[in-house]
Amino acid sequence: MPDILVRGLDARVVKRLKDRAKQNGRSLQSEAKLLLEQGVGTDATEMEQILAKWRERSAGRKYRQSSLDILREVREL
Repeated sequence: MPDILVRGLDARVVKRLKDRAKQNGRSLQSEAKLLLEQGVGTDATEMEQILAKWRERSAGRKYRQSSLDILREVREL
């Protein structure tokens, strides 16, 4: 897996990143990696794979009520 080195970060940014990592129970590297991955988002191919897995997992399931009906009920409250 490729590595990346980021130079010249403001000390306040590093401190906030460390605090965030500690709060989330992750290492500084893990927190930075997660933020970078979230920042670039998911491309169309990855999204298709994710959706295909969800369709496969939920195939054949019967639901008592449609999502649309549930939303309508909630809006009426």
